[in-house]
Formats: sequence, C-alpha cells, structure tokens
Amino acid sequence: MKHVIMAAALAATALLSACNDGTPKANLKTDLDTLSYEMGLASSANFESVMYGQFGVDSAYVDEFLKGVRDGALTADDKKKAAYYAGIQIGQQISQQMVRGTEMQIFGDDSTKHLSVKNVVAGFISGVKGKTAVKVDGKVLTPQMAFESATTRMESIRAKTMEQKYGANKEAGEKFLAENAKKPGIKTLQGGVQYKVITEGSGEIPSDTSLVLVRYEGRLINDSIFDSTDKNNGGKPVEMMPVRSIKGFAAALTHMPIGSTWEVYIPADMAYGDREAGDIPPYSTLIFKITLDGFAK
Repeated sequence: MKHVIMAAALAATALLSACNDGTPKANLKTDLDTLSYEMGLASSANFESVMYGQFGVDSAYVDEFLKGVRDGALTADDKKKAAYYAGIQIGQQISQQMVRGTEMQIFGDDSTKHLSVKNVVAGFISGVKGKTAVKVDGKVLTPQMAFESATTRMESIRAKTMEQKYGANKEAGEKFLAENAKKPGIKTLQGGVQYKVITEGSGEIPSDTSLVLVRYEGRLINDSIFDSTDKNNGGKPVEMMPVRSIKGFAAALTHMPIGSTWEVYIPADMAYGDREAGDIPPYSTLIFKITLDGFAK
C-alpha cells in the first residue's frame, strides 16, 4: 500500500512540476479541445530540426523560443503584432540563410570574412519602401537591377577569393603547359588544349552530340589519378556525349578519329576553373589519356 501511495505522490509531484515550469495547461473539455491538443503535440515531433537546424536557436534559449511560439500563435489576429512577428521571421531568414549561404558560396570554410548584415537590411528596407536613392557604380538600382548586379559582383568576389587561395595551382598549371608545348609531338587545339597522339585511329570523328564509347584515365600534373574507367567502370568504356563533358575533354573528342588514343592536357579554364570537383582542386590543369573506342549503339 505504501508503494502505491508513494507512486501516486511522485506522479502528483511530476504533474505539479510540469504545470509550474512554464508549460501551459491544456483544458480538454470537448473533442475539438482534444483534437487541438493532439495537433500541437504531433507538430512538436520534429521541433529540434526546425528549432536548431532551420532557425539556429541556441539550446540554452529553448524557453525563449517557446515563448515566441506561444506569443505568435495567440496574437495571430492582432495585425500589428502579426506584422512584427512576420518581420522577425524574414529578418532571421536574411541573416541565417541568405547571408550565411552567400558567405559559404564566396568564402567557403573561411570564417574570418563576412557580409554586412546591416547593409543587407538597409537594401531590403529601401526596396520595400521604394526609396533606393543610394547609387551603386554611379546608378540608382531597381531591385531587378540589384539582383543582376549582385550576381555579377558575387561571382567576381568569389573568383578573386579562390584565385588568392589557389593561385599556386593556376601558376603551376600555366608553367606546366608552357613547358609541355615545347615537347616533340605536342599539338594545340583552340582554347589552349594540348594533345599528343599515342595511337592514330582511322574512323569517323564525332560531333558534339554524338554518343561515343570512351575509356580514360584522368590525373593532375603531380600524376595523382582522380578518375578512370579502370577504377570506376571495370575497365569497360563509358557512354558519353562530348557536349556534356568539360570543354577541354569535348574539344579533344570532337577532333579524334574513332580508334584513337590521345594524351590530352587541359588548361584550368577549359576544365573546372575556380570550382572544386571531387579530388580536383580549383584552378587545376588536367591530363587525360583518352581512348575513343567507337559510337554507342
């Protein structure tokens, strides 16, 4: 009997504690009341991914998050407060998604460089109020003009950032190609793509849109292999369309007769440029040994 009384006392203590820790008490008098509670409880199932992942809430401030949820829900019919809470959400999306996402695109893992959130907000408010008096490059921008200008500027800043970080790759590649061009048997295609014929085929030369069978091995100028049909396709040729490959690879395929094997040297700007691609660092000059087996049926 004592155990039963003790258990009841503990349960009552737990219930009292739950009611006094800031958790609102549900009042379930009707089916609609119960349905409402069930809906709220069900919605909490993935709250951690929303709270921490989507909104970046610090775990130390869960109570403040829940207070905001309650205030937002219970004042939804108050137009002034609803507008304010909507603004809070937009502001957080600007800071946590747009600004941080753009910083990642431009600076990668460099956490020392940041956009100005204050200037982002200033631009947003100017656009909403129709007061875009600040001149950029001598022009007062409309929101559409700003989008185009920002896209161009972002790519320019990103390219400069990547060149500063990986400039040594670019210089090493340019030096390699300059020296390679002087070697016997090296020929150059448009765009600076170099090649050496290992086996001269006698078949037809593919077009950009031909579906061809290709075996290849790709490596960096330090001879490290980053891809090959031996490794990834059991030595069998892969089907590919030149137009869907990097520019330098496509340039080689559309000059090779079927049955040829070439060693091809591709400048960074005809490969992946300032982008990282798997094991290929930005601004990498690439070397491919390519065998063009035929047309795919």
